[in-house]
This record gives sequence, structure tokens and C-alpha cells, in this order.
Amino acid sequence: LVGEGCARPAASRYHPPMTAPRRVSAAAARRFMVVRHGLTPPRSLPPEPASVMTVVGRLGSLQFDPLEVAGRNHDLVLLARIDGYRREWTDGLLYADRVLYETYNKGLSLVPTAEMPYYRIAWDRGSRRHDAGSFDEHAPLVAELLDRIRADGELSSTDVEPRAAIDWYWRPTNQVRALLEALGEAGVLGLSRRAGNRRYYDLVERLFPAELLAERHDEHDQLRHKLLSRFRAHGLLGRSGQAELWLGLGRAVARADDPAWRSRSALRAELVERGELLPVEVEGVRGERYVVAADLAALEAAETEVAAGGPPGGYDPGVAFLAPLDPFVWDRDFLRSLHDFDYVWEVYVPEKKRRWGYYVLPILFGDRLVGRIEPRIDRKSGALRVLGLWWEPGFDPLAVPGFATALADALEVHRRFGDLRRIVLPRTQQHRPLIAALRERIG
Repeated sequence: LVGEGCARPAASRYHPPMTAPRRVSAAAARRFMVVRHGLTPPRSLPPEPASVMTVVGRLGSLQFDPLEVAGRNHDLVLLARIDGYRREWTDGLLYADRVLYETYNKGLSLVPTAEMPYYRIAWDRGSRRHDAGSFDEHAPLVAELLDRIRADGELSSTDVEPRAAIDWYWRPTNQVRALLEALGEAGVLGLSRRAGNRRYYDLVERLFPAELLAERHDEHDQLRHKLLSRFRAHGLLGRSGQAELWLGLGRAVARADDPAWRSRSALRAELVERGELLPVEVEGVRGERYVVAADLAALEAAETEVAAGGPPGGYDPGVAFLAPLDPFVWDRDFLRSLHDFDYVWEVYVPEKKRRWGYYVLPILFGDRLVGRIEPRIDRKSGALRVLGLWWEPGFDPLAVPGFATALADALEVHRRFGDLRRIVLPRTQQHRPLIAALRERIG
């Protein structure tokens, strides 16, 4: 993918692809998804920083979210796939080795630094937006901040005396913080490190190789790469879905005055023409889906495995707690169609309207989504607290061979990840038999 370029095709080349979609059963699609996401079994990658790059290489990008209730989103994605995962491994790859960096893809994301030339569009758009707005309006402070960074090195908003708040996105914000963010969005500054949620900025030329910063690709190539990254991350996306699936990729269909290539439908058709995406029809799922061409062998293997009646990936099923922004659960409509699983991340839902809880994670067992868990890292008491457990209709956690042991293993993994001393389980009557079984296994 990286470094691959092509001339912009003529407008006449864009037409609906004639490739006949491959038909797969729902069971094969479920099996394929867990295998290609590295979740069969969970935590199968070795305990080392290189495994982080293996996951990023497979998924393309990891969504970043600063909320740290059970762990940050990208840490939870990695914890489900890497044995003994440690958050400092990813921080080192981001802020010391700099083989990963933060940019906007589907929201704020961690992507390979080697792919920076294909994600510069976020910087270019940020530069155009702020050049005509905040940089001009607050030019003296912009110059002051850049002069300080050139002279003294990295800078955070708390290193400078705060100035009057200005309107900034969704709330009034200290000018220093707002302008540092704007300079970061424009690619003038980069994130040198984080200390908790405090961000430190430095000049991008001090953070990344000059030849990488000099490499440029036109907007068409960048948008095509970004669109492909969504299909790489999920595995079986379709043509539509909720708006956040396609953030930063423009309209589904181009306007009459747009270039012929400038729409998701045209870019997707081009990816099919190039053989990088293959159309798929999944039993019981409305609409055509697409698989990355390199994953075709895995899809075929999943069909064979299901037909033979073997377990996912040939291993006994394990339990994984999936992050709320894990690419596996990006497409909520697809989860409902394929798994009959309705997942809503309720952090932004008013408390009285929540069906489950504030930071609830789907529970994956083998290739089935069987329930939900609300874990919370309580550092003050040194405990991993399980605030709630919910099971899908028809699923009895004590009646399924191996499930209680697999759930205990996943809880113990999460405890070690949080450097906690103990696990505190809910004391509700409905969970009492399961809790007794878990305590026998956890100790």
C-alpha cells in the first residue's frame, strides 16, 4: 500500500464494477471476522512491542480515545490480541521510536508513520481552515508560541500563561491550548508526547524524517488510501452504514460540479477495478459487502472450517472484551444483522436512559458475541471492579463448556494490565452461581 501511486483515471472509467459478488454463509462470515481480527484465540500474539505493529499492520489504524475507565480504547484493542500487553509499548512506538503517529482518519487514530504521505490530507485541510481563521485572528500569539518552541523545544498549554478563552469547536477554550491544537491540526506542530491527557508539541521537522515530510501524493490518492483503510480495519464493510464509519471521506455520491473521482462510491469502484476490494454477499445481511483482496484466502478458509465443524481457528474458544471503538464493532448495523447483537456505547447517553452502563464492552466467546461487561479500573483501591454483566437471550454462561474458565482468564488478564491487586465481582443474586464459579478459578 505505502508508496504505491497511480495516475488519476479518466472520468469515463468510473462505472459500477461487473465483478460478481462471492456468496458466503453467515456462519462463515462470523468465523472469518474473528480469525482476520486476530481473536482466535484472543491474546495469541507474543508479549512484545513488535506485536503492536503486527496488529496495526493487519488493521491499518487504531482509533484513539482519551477516556480511561477500563483502559484507553487502543489499549483495549491491543489487549484483546496480544498476550501480556503493556500500554508503554505503544507509547514507546508513538513518542520514542515514532513508527506510529496520531492523525485524523476515523476520528483521531494511530497509524503507521510510513503511511504519513497518504494521511497528509488532514494536515492540508487543517492548514486551509486555520490559515483563513484562527492563525490570522491570533497571529501574535501564534508567532509567540512558535518562537518559544523553536528556542526551547516541546511545549504544552500549561507551560504558557493562559490567555482569554475563545470559542473553540464545542466549548470556549484557553487561547494557548486552542492554537497549539490548531497548529497540530495544520501539521506545523506534531505531538512529541503525552503525560496523561496533557499534550506536548514540537515542530514536525524535529519529530519526523525530512524525506517523509517531503513526500506528497495528490488528494485523489490520499482519499483512496483512506477509504481502503476503513475496509482493511473492519474486514467486511458495505456501501453504507452510520456516518462515523466514513468520517473525513466526503460524500457518498459526488455533486455535479465535483471531479468524477471525488465520492466514496467512485473511489470504492476504483478499488474494485484495481482488484484491491472484492464484493461479497453475506447470508442474512442486506447489501453488498467488500473484503480486502489479501483476505480472500482467510474467507475461504473460514468457509472450509465451518463446513468441517471445527472451532474458530482450530483453537478452543476464548473470551475477549472488545473495545467500544474496536474495528470489529465499528458497523453497528452489521453486528445486528450478523450477530443479532445491539451494541450502543453509552458514554454519551444520559444516565437515566442507559440500557446497560457508562463504559460497557461486548464479550466475544469464540466467534459469538454472548454478552456485555462493565469493568472499571479503580487504582485508588487497586481493584478491577466489574460493575455489571449482561448475557444475550438464550446464553447460559454456566451451561457452555469452558466459558467460565475463559471468562476468568480474561478478567485476570485485565487485572494484570491495570497493575491491580484484586478483582471485585458484582454481588447480585442473578449472578451468584457464576460468581462462585469465577472465584474458584480466579482465587
